[in-house]
Amino acid sequence: MNYFEFFSLPLKLHIDVPALEKQFYVLSRKLHPDRFAGKSPVEQEAALAESSLLNDAYRTLKDPIARTQYLLTLEGVQLEEQSKSATDAARATGEQKKQIVPPELLEEVFELNMQLAEMRANKQMGEDEPELRRELMTAKDAFDEKMVQAQEDLEALWTKWDSALEVHDEAAKLSARDGMVVLLNKRSYLRNLVRDVNEALE
Repeated sequence: MNYFEFFSLPLKLHIDVPALEKQFYVLSRKLHPDRFAGKSPVEQEAALAESSLLNDAYRTLKDPIARTQYLLTLEGVQLEEQSKSATDAARATGEQKKQIVPPELLEEVFELNMQLAEMRANKQMGEDEPELRRELMTAKDAFDEKMVQAQEDLEALWTKWDSALEVHDEAAKLSARDGMVVLLNKRSYLRNLVRDVNEALE
């Protein structure tokens, strides 16, 4: 049973979050360990497993980005750049996590990396260059704006997906799915760029 099925929801990306929360608390009370204190070990274990599934499902579905990523995994898409396994593997090996650079950002990213390298070198020498700091702040503002735009584009694709699902339009679903993959990769990449700039400016 997938997370949507667990809450009796269709595979849609716009959901009623307050209703989800209400259902979560109702189910939490039903599955509370105290209710199974006098039951057999098998029943207790089954309730514990269901409670764990409930928590995972609720945590995933209430967050719109996690919900989108989860739905895409159900559709057979593995967003390796964003996945926890990729993050854990990168931490364990000390290697940098693979990131797909959105083609339209290549030039800006190249320029930003030059500025970041310069800022780090200045820091090591105990120097501060106000002009470089201003340039990095400007770049950060531009990337923040792109993050907002990516979020708006993503929300438009959620609507496209939900509409396609209602009318069983497989071509529109596929188009929305592929668009969401591109935007999630872009959003993840932009988020990392903003983090790098913030660290350099500290």
